[in-house]
Amino acid sequence: MKKIYTLLTACLFGFTATNCDDFLDYQPTAVIDEETAFQSPEEMVNAAYAWLGDDWYTQPFNLWPYGDVASDDCLKGGSGLTDNWGYHTVEIWTDLTETAENIDGLWYNLYCGISRCNRALVALQQNGNAVLGEDVTNQRIAEVKFLRGHWYYKLLILFRQIPWIDENVYQNNTYQQTSNTEFSYRELWMKVIKDFEDAYNVLPTAEPGETGRAHKIAAAAYLAKCYLNIAWGDGYESQTGVEHINREYMQKVIDYTDDVVASNFGYSQDFGDIFLPEYKNGIELIFAVQHSDYQDDNTMYGRANWSNMLNGVWGMWTCGWDFHKPSQNLVNAYKTQNGLPMFDTYNDEIDYPINGQPTTQKWDPRLFHTVGMPTFPYKYETGANNEYVLTYHNSRNPSTYGYYCSMKEVPQRSKGETYNDPWQAFAMNDYVFRYTDVMLMRAEALIEMDRMAEAGEIINDIRNRAAQSVDKHIAYAKEQCEIASYPDSYFQDKETARQCLRWERRLEMAMEYSRYFDLRRWGIASQTLNAYFQTEQHSVYTYTDDNGQTVSQPYAAYYQDAKYTPEKNEFLPIPYPQMYYIPGLYEQNQGY
Repeated sequence: MKKIYTLLTACLFGFTATNCDDFLDYQPTAVIDEETAFQSPEEMVNAAYAWLGDDWYTQPFNLWPYGDVASDDCLKGGSGLTDNWGYHTVEIWTDLTETAENIDGLWYNLYCGISRCNRALVALQQNGNAVLGEDVTNQRIAEVKFLRGHWYYKLLILFRQIPWIDENVYQNNTYQQTSNTEFSYRELWMKVIKDFEDAYNVLPTAEPGETGRAHKIAAAAYLAKCYLNIAWGDGYESQTGVEHINREYMQKVIDYTDDVVASNFGYSQDFGDIFLPEYKNGIELIFAVQHSDYQDDNTMYGRANWSNMLNGVWGMWTCGWDFHKPSQNLVNAYKTQNGLPMFDTYNDEIDYPINGQPTTQKWDPRLFHTVGMPTFPYKYETGANNEYVLTYHNSRNPSTYGYYCSMKEVPQRSKGETYNDPWQAFAMNDYVFRYTDVMLMRAEALIEMDRMAEAGEIINDIRNRAAQSVDKHIAYAKEQCEIASYPDSYFQDKETARQCLRWERRLEMAMEYSRYFDLRRWGIASQTLNAYFQTEQHSVYTYTDDNGQTVSQPYAAYYQDAKYTPEKNEFLPIPYPQMYYIPGLYEQNQGY
């Protein structure tokens, strides 16, 4: 990592009006030196928290391009293939190189979060007891270690072989001697786990609604997630999957999710509530990055969620850029027969519901909460003149990306937006953990530990919640919905139980940035994605236009150039600027 010192000046043209000595003697007024900053440890902790939401669409910390666009759930969207080219490269994989757009900025900004944590730790170690007292200092240290683990988790799942930069490296200024080969992939996971364990052992247990500050239940969720990742193998397909399961780590997942089960967090009554602003810190939300609207906090632009700013619907928001487009494959996955998923035949035919025109094909209700589709109200509301009903005009480039749009990460249109010409942003929180996500992780581990009936109970609880999530928000689709619990027989052999779990995780967590990482964890990314590329490129959406003519619009043909290469594409390459800042300091990931 680089330690960069920047000289701040009042204004650049002032250099030409003064001599060199005057310029070099200028004392910046907008910064303070570290020694002074460290005398305010609480403020240093606040600065570490603040970075959670300091992202931008080019390096979104929720990782939607790398968890969704890189998977079979989602197409990039936008005006075309070259619009945010870096996201296109992770969508088709074949063009992904160490010079790919955006990945160096993402690497750098994730390490900025770590840098703030390291500085906060030093401030707490030097001045915490004197300023805050021992008890508060210990809690703040635990919180900062939780935050550092949060950033390192993201770096590990993205880049695999990363340098471990902690407060000792910072204090000793040994960035330029710290290689990304100092620790193995497994050792890096253990160091991240150690940060979360330190947090878990100290932090208090929070109640629902107290999701802005790190707490014990959130640390338990992260520990479960870390152990689940390494329980399946080392990330590359040849060493990942059911043949490589570590049962000790799977048991750790169960142990840590015990704390979540015993907490006061739980399932929201209606699936749709989770993704509405008024419920964004509800009972389901264990930990979330907090965002706000300027009308809420009396600032010019609020603490808006700029990471999702590209994902507003075309022609509906002030500047909807129409990114993050659900795939036909994902829509097909919501098909049901007798209320159950169509595991083997779901993708045999292209289908989609039309509002007010129910057919014999029925759908899991979560489709209507997750995917915006023409003819349906956008996120449950129509508006006085049906201006919030999606039409075929609400897609920016349908010949490339089709007509579906994402709904979970943005509010209802009537709830407004933060507008900063030419952008819009949203006040929706970024969810790091919600209760259902953690329960699905628990069910996954229970299956691998041969406790399949218990896993079945969790999965059916989630399906029952989906069945009860119709009347409140999507009554207009009631005749098109059908969902049933899995029979007990589905959880009597491990292979069928795994299929149920993986299907349920896809439907429940779709467009929430985790799908690619799930596929990789299970060791099935190449077979799933390469099969997806072969079918999705033939997508067609047929509709009746404003003139009464039948239009059949093909899209996604660009997937003919897509290919996922195992033993290479599992992880992003180490960015070029990092590799060549000090030649020989870092080693590139295999295959690049």
